[in-house]
Amino acid sequence: MPIIKDQQILENTWTFVEDDAPLTSGDITVSVTRWTQEKAALLQHSGKVGIRLAPADDVASLGDELPFIKLIELNFPAFTDGRTFSQARLLKNRYNYQGEIRAIGNYMADQVFYLHRVGVDSFEFNNPKDMELALSAIKDFSVRYQASTY
Repeated sequence: MPIIKDQQILENTWTFVEDDAPLTSGDITVSVTRWTQEKAALLQHSGKVGIRLAPADDVASLGDELPFIKLIELNFPAFTDGRTFSQARLLKNRYNYQGEIRAIGNYMADQVFYLHRVGVDSFEFNNPKDMELALSAIKDFSVRYQASTY
């Protein structure tokens, strides 16, 4: 499935591996639980490794491990759950995370502008039709009254 990254549509090279599934080759993301339980094996993985965060996951628990994590997927179970906005802001501002932050799940194209302002670098949509709308939404406003990560 394609993603939006660097304000263009690109092919997604990452695969999420469920907790009970065997690790696959290539670039993978895993849950925080799996990262915690299998960290040594994941650090030896031949591809890049990322983590998928649920809104209830504590960003602070990743602390010193962030340099090993190349992608963090912030999962939106519902577009009304704003905790992922806070997670993105904390990752970029408080923890100085340098890797990619990707929004996944059930959010709206209208939220892309605001997600980008708090540090989200890339976007995966359940409905590919939302991608063109999201690309234009990143540039919705030319004047900003509040400081942001970007």
